[in-house]
Formats: sequence, structure tokens, C-alpha cells
Amino acid sequence: MQYTAKTIEEAIKEGLADLGIAETEAQIEVISEPVKGLFGRVKGNAVVEITKKECSAKEVASKPEKKEKTKKCAKVIDEKELVSKILEYLGVEATVEQTTNGEQEVLNVVSENSSFIIGYRGEVLDALQTIASAAANVKNDVYKKVVVDCEGYREKREETLVKLAHRLEEKANEIRRDVQLEPMCAFERRIIHTALADSQIVTTKSDGKEPERFVVIVPNNRDEFSKPYNAGRNERKDNKKGSKNYGRNNGKGRDRKSGFKKSGFTESKRVAPSGFGTYLGNSLKDKNN
Repeated sequence: MQYTAKTIEEAIKEGLADLGIAETEAQIEVISEPVKGLFGRVKGNAVVEITKKECSAKEVASKPEKKEKTKKCAKVIDEKELVSKILEYLGVEATVEQTTNGEQEVLNVVSENSSFIIGYRGEVLDALQTIASAAANVKNDVYKKVVVDCEGYREKREETLVKLAHRLEEKANEIRRDVQLEPMCAFERRIIHTALADSQIVTTKSDGKEPERFVVIVPNNRDEFSKPYNAGRNERKDNKKGSKNYGRNNGKGRDRKSGFKKSGFTESKRVAPSGFGTYLGNSLKDKNN
């Protein structure tokens, strides 16, 4: 078809738009060009003829190969196989069982070296779960939830966190202070929030930045002038060696009986000073006798 415009470029642009093709798909022939007259004035219009190129036999034969390549690129990675390969690379003998629990997919890792797979408070499991979830949701329009578990760790950890949440709920209400839990992953923070969602005495919120993001339990009767209670730090002190107050008077701090600040000095540290024969007013000779 022929197209007319003031310039060749405008005529080509108009023709391509009319045919709905790219310039690489068009065969363009210039019929006439505008002529410059006296004083640089342009006379006449540009006329071009544009037709769509026909595909050659070679191009037609190559098209199926391109489609096949596109199919291979769009192939979704199998999350079960991916987790198995990662464990194999780490030198861990394990099998991965794939099941469906409601709307979520569960990858249960079975191995004799379960402690390594779980890691400290499930850190290794969380890492495997993040990778598996990313692989499962490649090219997916609807999000697919994937859980990686080992020896029922997820269920046991959830029970522990729910108990912790209710215990700290009572503590926050009692001391009228915000209670800060130790940093947790998003999966565990969600358990705390869910456990206290229906509480009548506290509310919960998340604070901090990843990977140090933590849950804060806020009592309804909160004292606005009090500082937050760091449960992650204080719980470890209170539970050390099975004593509630262990660590409070151990080392530096105030002695509960005397009220004076302790220096961390203990009886086992008493040794004879060098150079002089007296120690706190008593001679070494008298002390040995």
C-alpha cells in the first residue's frame, strides 16, 4: 500500500502504524520524494509503498526451535529436588518427603543428622524454607506456601512459643512495662502475634529491622515512664543454672542483703599481694597460722 506525507520518515511511520508491523517486518519502497525549490522551500509530498515481508522457508523452520527454548527457560524449579541437592552438596545424607497440608506444601527432611539440618533454633530450616519457597513461586500468579520441617520441629517450636507468649503476657501486665522478645524470623513472630491476638490485657507489635526484628508485647495498663523489659536478655539470666535470681547478684550488681554495689570480687580471687606482707590489715604470717 502507498502512504503519502510531507517527509519520507512520516510516511513510513504512518504506514507501519496502519499495518501494525515493525520496520524489520516491512518491505519499504520510496515512490517519490519532496523536492526543494527556490529559497529552500519544499515542493510536493513523499510517497512510499509498504508491504509486509513474507517468511522464508528457513525462518519458518527455525520458529519451533525458538518456542522450545522459551519453554525450557520458563520451566519451574522443583523445590523438593532443590532442597535434596542442597543437602547433598552439604554432605548430609537425607531424604525429602513431600506432602500437602491444607493450602500449604510440607517438605519433611528425614535424616540421622537432624540437629545439623535444624540448626540453632531452626536457622538452617528457615534458610532451606526461604529457598524452597522462592523456587516454588517462580512464574506463579498465586502465592504457594512451602514449609520445610524435620522431626516435627515446627510443631514443637510453635508449642514452645505459644507458652512463652502467654507467660510474657502475664508478666507485661504485672510489671506494666513493654516486654521485648529476642529477634525472631517472620514465621515465629507470626506465631506470637496469633497467640495473643485475642488477649484482653495486651497487644503486640513488631519492631526493629531484619534480621534483628523482634516482637514487643504492650500491656493495656502500661506505665508510660517505664523502660521496656528485655525478655530475651533477662530470661536467660533468670533461668541460668535453674535459679530465678542467678546472675542478678553474680558478679557486678547490688547485693540484695546489704544493698551495696558489688565489685565482682569473690573469695576464690583472694591471693597474696606481691611485695608486701599485709593484706586488709592482717599479716600473711597471722593468716597462715
